[in-house]
Amino acid sequence: MNGHTPELLRETVVFLGAAVLLVPLFIRFRLGAVLGYLAAGILIGPAALGLIPDAGSVLEFAEFGIVLLLFVIGLELQPSRLWALRRDIFGLGAAQVILCGLAITGLLLTLTGFTWEAALVVGLPLGLSSTALVMQLLNERGQTATPFGERSFSILLFQDLAIVPMLTVVAALSRAPVADPDPGWLIAAKTVGALAFLVAVGRWVLPRLFRAISTLGAREAFVAAALLSVLGSALLMASLGLSMALGAFVAGVMLAESPYRHALETDIEPFRGLMLGLFFIAVGMTLNLGVVLARWPELIALVIGLLVVKTGVIAVLARAFGCDWRRALEMGVLLAQGGEFGFVLFAEAERGLLITQNAAQLFGAVVTCSMALTPLLVPLATRLLRPKAGAAETRAGPEGAASPDPEQRRVVLVGAGRMGQVVAQMLRARGLAVTAIDLDPELIDLTARFGNTVFWGDGTRLDILRSAGIDTAHALVFAMDGAWNAQAVLAPIRQQWPDLPIIARAYDRSHLIALRQAGLDQVVRETFESGVMLGREALVALGTPATMISAIEDEYRRRDAERLALQLVSGDIMSGADSIIRGPLDLDPSSLGEIPPA
Repeated sequence: MNGHTPELLRETVVFLGAAVLLVPLFIRFRLGAVLGYLAAGILIGPAALGLIPDAGSVLEFAEFGIVLLLFVIGLELQPSRLWALRRDIFGLGAAQVILCGLAITGLLLTLTGFTWEAALVVGLPLGLSSTALVMQLLNERGQTATPFGERSFSILLFQDLAIVPMLTVVAALSRAPVADPDPGWLIAAKTVGALAFLVAVGRWVLPRLFRAISTLGAREAFVAAALLSVLGSALLMASLGLSMALGAFVAGVMLAESPYRHALETDIEPFRGLMLGLFFIAVGMTLNLGVVLARWPELIALVIGLLVVKTGVIAVLARAFGCDWRRALEMGVLLAQGGEFGFVLFAEAERGLLITQNAAQLFGAVVTCSMALTPLLVPLATRLLRPKAGAAETRAGPEGAASPDPEQRRVVLVGAGRMGQVVAQMLRARGLAVTAIDLDPELIDLTARFGNTVFWGDGTRLDILRSAGIDTAHALVFAMDGAWNAQAVLAPIRQQWPDLPIIARAYDRSHLIALRQAGLDQVVRETFESGVMLGREALVALGTPATMISAIEDEYRRRDAERLALQLVSGDIMSGADSIIRGPLDLDPSSLGEIPPA
């Protein structure tokens, strides 16, 4: 064991201990998980107990939480949906960044003695919001897929795009000597080239990589490939001085229409949750209580000014883009805080000799305090602005966008083989939305040639089912080939979704009994009806009268049902064996209405 391991282990235990102690406590008092993480960071950081002395290095590492978050968001946002949001991204988003940045710049010129250059390099970053915080709050409130959530995310996405121009502005106004800075056209060319490269890799290379790994059935390699996709795209963008989160988002969007989308989201989710929690802890650690105590009047004035100005500007812009006033004000409160990229831009402004270290720490405290207040202000604003909070929101998308219809019933189908394809076509004929899952890459490719989409994944896993949308599904259909462990698969599903209708395909009689004993009433034997039909056709070919064929079928069905009932009670496959037809039946043709031959 080397000398660094004990220290790393100690810090890991401190992080986990603080999160386990405070986050459930804050959730218990309905203050939210984000505020719990921030409080944990303040407690263990240099400002309080000092258990973790270096907040900067932790924050730099924890930014991967934002990278993973943007990748998952990209997976859920298909290119067609992203194109439909272009008006909000480049219209509302651009207006928010410019007008909020200029408004806060004016506020700083009023409240401080800054020159316009210093006020601009601080005001523009303060105009950004926290992607991690806002998306976490939207997810907790179930608003991510609503028009309100999509419009909020459109603003955040443009803010990520605006980071590079803001870094360029800081570099242009820098008072520090810089040797041979890159011209603006070269930075723009790098950005476009990196994005084009990510689009090409995400569209043509990564799907083939995941297909090869899924064919081999190497689950650990699939998880490693998922992390490689995220971190590789982040590394490419970081090496060019661009936004890591933007690179991960583009990679996610390119994989959003691949059949591996749900499996990727499932495998990334645990890492995303942990890293995002670490990010909020790191933000709490950056709060300098010395600066807060020494300059609290300025801090309070700046925090209030920031929240009021951004709320007002964003509300007016959202109203101009079609939101009603209640929604516009709520969006203003949600996006009013400072963002995590402010720490990066303040450090660049300090290195550019535009602001002092004390000023950078003060504005960092402004960002942290505004982020800490947001989880408290958002529910308060919701209660004040929407008395009927919690009412279901219509999902009619913003202008020109077609969001999913809440009235459209959807079904999760596990198994897209011979029976699954028949089931899917019948469900779609009724107008139902079907999300099909299968583990056979060749089958997935084959169905794609017929215009159908099947997602890769193990449909017996709860996390895969949840990623496939079982929380909003109206039924779950198991059409997998072969016998599977009914109790092990169905028990956790019934525990999580007790009211969800489940229909299953039984491989044989023993499997049917196992499924029925596991609590399923709607079970279909895959060969029963086809076997009966095949027997009917054989009797027809042998010249058997139709009434006799029907009588034989009815008698077989009756005996089979009686035998199955006995087997379900006893659990013994041999129960009722004496009712199996082993010879001719004494069926009187005249009693069946047959006209005797002449």
